[in-house]
Amino acid sequence: MSVAELDVRVGGRFRIVFGGPQGTDHEVQGIYKEVVAANRKLVFTWTWPSTTPERESLVTIVFKAAGGGTELDFRHEQLFDEQVRDDHKRGWSGTLDKLERFLTNQ
Repeated sequence: MSVAELDVRVGGRFRIVFGGPQGTDHEVQGIYKEVVAANRKLVFTWTWPSTTPERESLVTIVFKAAGGGTELDFRHEQLFDEQVRDDHKRGWSGTLDKLERFLTNQ
């Protein structure tokens, strides 16, 4: 990740730039629609500025205490079509797998 700009509050914006598998940069950005205190819930729009026309989808993440850790309920909705849905599923699955490995090794 080469850029991570986060203004985590309702109406705040985020912008993330990260490298892809072929060495190309990808940029995503959005606006926080809901931020529930105590790290319980985030809802934000998700847009790729390079997409023409720009398409907006919605991400909802709910955090729940579970045993000695945290359970994550993750939903990405309002995706443009099945191909976009499948691409995002693959990307999010890889990211969450990496997060799990990182947290397991701490």
